[in-house]
Amino acid sequence: MSHVGVRALRSAALLTSGALAVSVLAGCSSGDEEDGARAVPADIAAVPRASVADGGTLRWAVDALPATFNTFQADADAATARVADAVLPSLFTLDERGRPQPNRNYLESAEIIEREPQQVVRYKLHQQAVWSDGREIGAPDFVAQWRALRGRDSAYWTARNAGYERIEKIERGADDLEVRVTFAKPYADWKSLFTPLYPKEVTGSPSTFNDGARTTLPKTAGPFRLKALDKKAGTVTLVRDPRWWGEPAKLDRLVLRAVPRDRRAQALTANTVDIAEIDAPLAARIARAVREGKAGAQGSAAPTPDTGKAPSAALESWATAHGSDKAKAAAARAARLREQRAAAAAEAEQRALRAYVVRKTLEPAYTQLALNGESGPLADERVRRAVARALDRRELAQSVLAPLGLPAEPVGSHLALAGQDAYADSSGALGGQDTEEAVALLADAGWTKEGARASAAPKEGTKAGAEASGAPSKGTPSKDAASKAPPSHGSRPEATPSKAPSRAASPAAAPAPADGATAGGTTTAGAAADTARTVDLPSDEGLYIVGDEKPAADSRPGTRVLAPAPAAAVHSRLVLGQARAVTAALTADSDTRADAKDATDAPAHERPKAQGGAPGAYAPVGTAAPAAPGKGTPSPAAGPLGKDGQPLTLRFVLPSGPGSESLRAVGDKIAKMLDRIGVRTEITKVPDESFFKDHIASGDYDLALYSWPGTAFPATDGRPIYAKPEPATDGSLLVEQNYTRVGTDHIDQLFEQAAAELDEKAARDLVRRADARIWAAAGSIPLFQRPELVAVRKNVVNAGAFGFATPAYENIGFAAPKKK
Repeated sequence: MSHVGVRALRSAALLTSGALAVSVLAGCSSGDEEDGARAVPADIAAVPRASVADGGTLRWAVDALPATFNTFQADADAATARVADAVLPSLFTLDERGRPQPNRNYLESAEIIEREPQQVVRYKLHQQAVWSDGREIGAPDFVAQWRALRGRDSAYWTARNAGYERIEKIERGADDLEVRVTFAKPYADWKSLFTPLYPKEVTGSPSTFNDGARTTLPKTAGPFRLKALDKKAGTVTLVRDPRWWGEPAKLDRLVLRAVPRDRRAQALTANTVDIAEIDAPLAARIARAVREGKAGAQGSAAPTPDTGKAPSAALESWATAHGSDKAKAAAARAARLREQRAAAAAEAEQRALRAYVVRKTLEPAYTQLALNGESGPLADERVRRAVARALDRRELAQSVLAPLGLPAEPVGSHLALAGQDAYADSSGALGGQDTEEAVALLADAGWTKEGARASAAPKEGTKAGAEASGAPSKGTPSKDAASKAPPSHGSRPEATPSKAPSRAASPAAAPAPADGATAGGTTTAGAAADTARTVDLPSDEGLYIVGDEKPAADSRPGTRVLAPAPAAAVHSRLVLGQARAVTAALTADSDTRADAKDATDAPAHERPKAQGGAPGAYAPVGTAAPAAPGKGTPSPAAGPLGKDGQPLTLRFVLPSGPGSESLRAVGDKIAKMLDRIGVRTEITKVPDESFFKDHIASGDYDLALYSWPGTAFPATDGRPIYAKPEPATDGSLLVEQNYTRVGTDHIDQLFEQAAAELDEKAARDLVRRADARIWAAAGSIPLFQRPELVAVRKNVVNAGAFGFATPAYENIGFAAPKKK
């Protein structure tokens, strides 16, 4: 996925929207040499251009037709970005490690030529770079796009203006091929600008920007040009551009065909697409078809109604169909005919699927557990940290990625992914999985076993969990819920019908919902876990990538929080002692729990190391680590914790749709992990179409799972996701994209500093410091990078699972016949 696509997804909605108490964390990232994190390479069957045949039509499945061809509008999606990548200038593209690289088809060079008194970037354009009508690409196009996106003219319906608002002026350089951009404020992510670059005919006026580019592009400048959008057929057709000055496209046509995720198997079987992102069950079916095809290469009998039956059952079926009882015989013959047709259809599907191969890598996106810190128990930082410390992130990553043969490492950063220059595992700022530490944090926050047993006269209508804390319930939307988050038009997850994300589930069958769970209903995790263990099958991560962004116009003042005083160290030791006492009390009830033995923690040597954090990230330096449990010593059992007679219950919102089984399986695992520390989770399953709009964006949840896309520009794209919510005049919160409602002034300050730091190494260090503080705030817990699975026809080359890399559309095609 190119950064055009990533930023288009992030930009989808922001214009629709109208406390970190830790020790010093500076320098707490582990550094490049210590991480050893490696990017998983793209899997695209790469071959030289000489090995690609000339001509042909490639059919590429997309989730839905693009609502607009303008990537800067709120309803732009991945299909919008794919068209833009193929037909418009991208001044910088991304390599496999997510690093921006100058695109030599458009740039001779691009560099900062002045830093003082102002930052000046000089672009030298390719001498042959022209629009499809023959006009040179030049400064007028840059100026028109800057004026449309800088945020000063509200007549332009833009979803984001990140970076453009920092530009002071754009002017022609020494000649028509040179463009000079002068910045009013330094901007480290200047390489993100003008990608894609639209012609001035699109960006020159609000009418053409808002409406003109929704269904057509009057001018293009890429290896392909837009020929037709056919809504009836559900296709967008791109054709080779004869004016393209670079290497000519190998394909004659590239057809994007709208195929919903749940119809990808039928499309592959019917031979109507050549490339399609798929989920893991379909990937398993393709792999099985290939294996069985190889096994039966020597020839096999055609399927019959008795194929797969035991000999006795087959004989009984045949005898009934040919017996003297006419009624039974007719029914049996009809049943055998249906079975024969089903077997023939299955065999036909197997033959069709053998024409494909599954390409796989890690998608540039990660799944997180979001903790809503606006109100309720999770408004207390100690409770959020306890929840985070209860999670075995490595176990969750392995359950999703290991069955697919992909590296199963938990993500260690909110702002970069493995292989990127800015990546460093800063999870040590929070700490790794530790049940006893989690219980200590809860005890310090007042949640104890004795508190659950205490008798209190509850107020009429008071419920457990968020409402029990005295905060407004997240189970019932407040009257001003809509004002606390961006309005819904344009703010949506990838899994909406118009943009479903890649689903990668286990080759095995999807796990059944937890006991008592129904779509739209609730299940209290812990009760079911106390009586029987649910088998958690390997699965994908499920599915929701949220995207949009809108940077703040001005930086906010930051407040640096000092390390805990010595008195805090004494207090922490007392809390740990209390935690051990609570642990002993909880464990004493293990005889009432049939599966207490199964709830034991992983051995210490199997626990992931929490890298990057300075000692005392939440506990002062010198606090003794808890001793590892001895052999045969059970871990703390879930025995509900509470306060003033009310149990600690968190509302865990998950989607209920047919494509979300694997996401719910991950949620079930998390619920069991929390049950071990005495935290109950009330799992609420809601319709897919309302999951994001009515729950995540509006704040109607305690816990939720969704994903964020990776980015090459974390200082710009990460800021709105983790910015401290600001109070509005009506008393609501302006959260930008920070749907956890957890942020600090210091985090905002570090983002602002990173965005203005022109020294790349210093900027990376600031990004890592911001990430460490985001970890410590415990509003968002990254779990694992999502799998990317793509079914590709076997003779298609230079296409498949791209990961971060921008596709080179001119090199995509069909393998040339081998010369004899």
